[in-house]
Amino acid sequence: MPLFDADSVQPVDDMTRGRVPSYIGDHRKRLRERFLIGGAAAMPDYEVLELILFRAIPRQDVKPLAHLLLTVFGDFNRVISAPVARLAEVKGVGEAVITELKIVEAAAQRLARSRILQRHVISSWAAVLDYCHTAMAHRDTEQFRVLYLDRKNVLVADEAQAQGTVDHVPVYPREVVKRALELNASALILVHNHPSGDPTPSEADIAMTRQVQIAADALGLTLHDHLVIGRSRELSFRSEGLL
Repeated sequence: MPLFDADSVQPVDDMTRGRVPSYIGDHRKRLRERFLIGGAAAMPDYEVLELILFRAIPRQDVKPLAHLLLTVFGDFNRVISAPVARLAEVKGVGEAVITELKIVEAAAQRLARSRILQRHVISSWAAVLDYCHTAMAHRDTEQFRVLYLDRKNVLVADEAQAQGTVDHVPVYPREVVKRALELNASALILVHNHPSGDPTPSEADIAMTRQVQIAADALGLTLHDHLVIGRSRELSFRSEGLL
């Protein structure tokens, strides 16, 4: 009777020979086939996570880890975007798992960004919101970004200006407009996230936006909007009459 590894609950003789136990191999094959036929939309979050974890953990049943990650972080998006330090605290998560998760996160952000870069931003507003949500909605700390646009409202740069704590990020209006001049931009959109999940702007958010608008107006720049990204929705200063 084969010995078992305490962590993987896999037969040691199979693992040391590099073989994948047949029941695991069959399960992985079925999941991959379902994904290729029906796509991710037909699969629950834990199965999509399993597909990602297959590469990181080649010879173990990864379903328990997929469920554990969802229990700890809440949903697929929060797992993918979780900070490395927090992921490393989860039992069973090592460097290989973190690498695979972060590759998926980076790919999602690049895909969303490609849909707005060098495009007319105002007419691609849904894509802008999608990108901002993908990049920022599940961050544990505040981040302040600026989308810089040319005279035709085409996005020429997307830059993270500052990082902060869970409820504050330092913003320097003069640096924001100075960078616009360096890029030869004509307009800008401010974006920051609220880790609390509630996109309602604070008094500090409103005051900072007014300072940026004053600085922009003085230099002939247009401030189109300030977006606050929450967990499940976004708030537009312009739509709310704050600009």
